[in-house]
Amino acid sequence: MSSDTDTPTRKPLKLSSPGKLELKKTVDGGQVRQSFPHGRSKTVAVEVKKKRTYTAGAGGKLAEVAPEVEVKAHVPAPVAPVPEVDERHHTLTDQERQNRLKVLEQAKKDEDVRKLTEAEEARRAAERQERERAELERRRREEEERKAAEEAARKAREVPEAPKTAKPAAASEAEAETGTGAVPHVGRMHLAKTVAKQAEEENEEATRRRTTGHRAPAPKPAAGRGRGDDQRRRSGKLSVTQALDADGGERQRSLAAFRRRTEKERRAMMGSAQSQAKVLREVVLPEAITVQELASRMAERGADVIKALMKMGVMATINQTIDADTAELIIGEFGHTVRRVSAADVEVGLEGDTDASEALVSRPPVVTIMGHVDHGKTSLLDALRQTDVAAHEAGGITQHIGAYQVTLPTGKKITFIDTPGHAAFTEMRARGANVTDIVVLVVAADDGIMPQTVEAIHHAKAAKVPIIVAINKMDKPGADATRVRRELLNHELVTEDMGGDVLSVEVSAKAKTNLDKLEETLLLQAEILDLKANPERQALGAVVEAKVERGRGTVATLLVQKGTLKVGDIFVAGAEWGRVRALLDDRGRNIDSAGPATPVEVLGLQGTPLAGDVFVVVDSEARAREITEFRLNRQREQIALSAGRSTLEQMFSRIQAGEAKEVPVVIKADVQGSVEAISGSLKQLGTEEVKVRILHAAVGGVNESDVTLARASGGMIIGFNVRANPQAREMARRDHVDIRYYSIIYNVVDDIKAAMSGMLAPTLREKFLGNAEIREVFSITKTGKVAGCMVTEGLVKRGGKVRLLRDNVVIHEGTLKTLRRFKDEVREVKEGFECGMAFENYDNIEKGDIIECFEMEEVARELA
Repeated sequence: MSSDTDTPTRKPLKLSSPGKLELKKTVDGGQVRQSFPHGRSKTVAVEVKKKRTYTAGAGGKLAEVAPEVEVKAHVPAPVAPVPEVDERHHTLTDQERQNRLKVLEQAKKDEDVRKLTEAEEARRAAERQERERAELERRRREEEERKAAEEAARKAREVPEAPKTAKPAAASEAEAETGTGAVPHVGRMHLAKTVAKQAEEENEEATRRRTTGHRAPAPKPAAGRGRGDDQRRRSGKLSVTQALDADGGERQRSLAAFRRRTEKERRAMMGSAQSQAKVLREVVLPEAITVQELASRMAERGADVIKALMKMGVMATINQTIDADTAELIIGEFGHTVRRVSAADVEVGLEGDTDASEALVSRPPVVTIMGHVDHGKTSLLDALRQTDVAAHEAGGITQHIGAYQVTLPTGKKITFIDTPGHAAFTEMRARGANVTDIVVLVVAADDGIMPQTVEAIHHAKAAKVPIIVAINKMDKPGADATRVRRELLNHELVTEDMGGDVLSVEVSAKAKTNLDKLEETLLLQAEILDLKANPERQALGAVVEAKVERGRGTVATLLVQKGTLKVGDIFVAGAEWGRVRALLDDRGRNIDSAGPATPVEVLGLQGTPLAGDVFVVVDSEARAREITEFRLNRQREQIALSAGRSTLEQMFSRIQAGEAKEVPVVIKADVQGSVEAISGSLKQLGTEEVKVRILHAAVGGVNESDVTLARASGGMIIGFNVRANPQAREMARRDHVDIRYYSIIYNVVDDIKAAMSGMLAPTLREKFLGNAEIREVFSITKTGKVAGCMVTEGLVKRGGKVRLLRDNVVIHEGTLKTLRRFKDEVREVKEGFECGMAFENYDNIEKGDIIECFEMEEVARELA
């Protein structure tokens, strides 16, 4: 029994560190981020448990053993005092110590992971070698079984008396040893597929490790997750052991996800290779194109094209049309090349290739009969045709264009074109239809050279075709062929009788004399021209005339120049197209085809073409529609043009641009001396590069024939002291033909010279105000003669200038002295009102004269 003295003395409870009460933590906390497939991650808390080691100390008490890393040598205190030094350079804090421990632990973990990975790879390599060895062994056993079975079958065939159902002993023993007798063929195939699949997976895994550097995902457990797995998945905390354990239940990436990733990488590599080998194309670009069509021609996605347009600031949908310039920029951005095409390309190759010389055969000549009114043009043609065509004409005057073909007794043919004046001939030439080979100039022997005869000569010269003079009406008394030949010398037509090269024949259409000589002359001229054409090609020619008849529709008279026109052909004539439904010759008979130089009437046009339009046979109806649509659009654009096509400024701008080498002009003056003076002065202006070409020069006012000739040749009209009649003015305004009026020859020369030199400057130009007709002349004391006038056109101003015209010839130019209405002085008088006018210092006025009023204005000349 112990006493109180044996009880040890108890020490009071106190703090180990004065003023600080704390508990030492035995568990350190931390966080670990878990990564899951498809980019998912999760942060969990991790507990790090420290291992505490105890040992028996003095008196049998347990004492904690500190880790080696924390054992520090005792540093004795220095004897002498030292200056203050920052403790961070000598000791480590608890946080730094923990960080270093964590780094060491992480390095150890990485080393363990590397060792585990290497061990896993070694294990898999051993397993793969084992599987290969087993596969080789299995194949060897199967080969032995097959050979044994073949041997047994051979023995069975040698011993036929043995029961067929009995199994050979060798085969039974082999099956008993190998156990393959119970394995069906399907099972062996399944085993081979399984082995191949495992080998493929291993190859894919090795490829992924080389490309990505990640370790192989752990295989999924064969059995389903148990209750413990679900509880561990739902738990919010994860220990270090669980985090480092590869088989600790962590969700791994599935095989399907791995295959998807591999396929994605493979597609990316193939896409980059395709992008490097992009095919560059030549894109055919019209004047306008839709976005969808542009993307299709470039073989690009429509969305990519729209994005490129948006980058350029163009907002367009897939079906929207863009212009060619924008499309060209898009094509260049995608790296393709551009080949621009125009709408006019539809006419490229329309007339076909040039015919080979061996395919050409002789064709009849096409002859146009021209001359003055009532000189016997149609009567001569009637005599040649032996038909009474003139009897069907109104008053014996030709009212329409006719094309006829005459067959001579020798079998040769001549095609004649009868024109109602020279305007139709020039209209056809203005539209590009140079159908005439020879011009027969009919001159009456009793009348001689008349004004329209001179015009016919100039029209024929402008067409650059040979002229044969037919001196008609030789049966009449007073006929003088020699006088006619002398008059022709004034127009540079020298007949053979006078040492020239122009053929002339004296004929009589009424008496039918020398008609055969005229025909021989025409054939002789045709032989000199060597006229040939290819009849074995698609037809091409010109429209002589076109009209609309009731019950027949549009009827066009065509002259075939090349090829052969057949029933059923689809052709284009100007801005119209059609299919040949019927062909009729010049005598109204139905024919199946028409060769070169043959005039025919055609039924089947959709519209009425213009005289002189060129017709061409095409392959299909779609091509015909395309061509006519383009030509209609071009006609609309030409009509919409505000400026004239033959103004002086535009004409000389074409000269400067190199598009024209000559300036065609028509000169009309009041006297022959002025005509000769102006013609000579303009001819002297010509140089090697540019010269003036005088189409027609005559005495008198400007008429419709002059305007037609100027329009056909793209020239201008110079009027010297003459004016154009109202019909010619209206035609010139409609056809945009420039008519210039002058009263001083030097002004004509200076104006043409300045324009040709490109020095057009602003100048004064007169503006037409109106015309007034003198109805009566009154003589008034202290005033002189006063004209009682009626304003017939425009208006008359008091401050304007006036001209006095007598028979369209200017006889006076000046100013008005007075302008009155009912004894009152007025500023102007409009059309339809009467007035009284008197000239300043001029009294030679007569009844019937025309007073033209105009004013001068300053107009700036434009050079296009």
